[in-house]
Amino acid sequence: MTNPTSPLLYRLLPALLLAASLTAQEKKEGPIQDNSFLVEEAYNQEPGVVQHISTFTRFQESKDWIYTFTQEWPVGGITHQLSYTLPWQRLASLDGKQAFGDVALNYRYQLLGDGEAKVAIAPRLSVLLPTGDEKTGYGRGATGIQVMFPVSVVLTDTLVAHSNVGATRTPNAKNPLGDKATTQDLALGQSFIWLVNSRFNLMLEYVHTRSQAVIGPDQTQVQTATYLSPGIRWAYNFPSGLQIVPGIAAPIGVGASRGEKAIFLYLSFEHPFTKTK
Repeated sequence: MTNPTSPLLYRLLPALLLAASLTAQEKKEGPIQDNSFLVEEAYNQEPGVVQHISTFTRFQESKDWIYTFTQEWPVGGITHQLSYTLPWQRLASLDGKQAFGDVALNYRYQLLGDGEAKVAIAPRLSVLLPTGDEKTGYGRGATGIQVMFPVSVVLTDTLVAHSNVGATRTPNAKNPLGDKATTQDLALGQSFIWLVNSRFNLMLEYVHTRSQAVIGPDQTQVQTATYLSPGIRWAYNFPSGLQIVPGIAAPIGVGASRGEKAIFLYLSFEHPFTKTK
């Protein structure tokens, strides 16, 4: 998830209709890999395989929720990957209205390793389009640029770690009053995945964000959020090459975010779109 606008909220995505013509392939084997929730893994899509990801996050106290859909496509091979993320959200503080948010267009480069390597690195560059309405609080009103540096390390045969460092810069971001200022956000993440078996994993993710909100002309205010999120995911593998991965997590606020709780739901469909010999 992936989570290109806000590491906690917008790392949510996938659910979608499968292509009608799934081509024949061998049944997908091996451990679940590219299905992290809040912390991004460093594995690009395999050649000829597309992934559709849906996520839904609902916060207990505020009743806010956000749904995201992400689709990831390999470009030629594993080295290059393109994806996009579409957010649909509801902010209870804004009269409970539902609205479209800012869309993310993503490019990721497999700098080191792959799904078979002990260490993998896949930097991501995202353009955040101002498709949400900043006048109602559902967007930033300006184009933003985000960079993320995910690193994945296989620690043991049953334990994998994913680390994230990222930043977002949005020149001339707007608040609902029309005030403009440049905002700069920072995101840190760490997760540990216990491979109980190849089709069932226990997860523990940690995310910390430091973001800026526009509060006046050329004025911003720092906001921080920190969550610890235990979760589980499991896989259904089919002879056609289709893999379905559902998951659920319970983000819990810690530190300054103490007392905040959420429920996170995940669903991924991954399948081949080209024939293999």
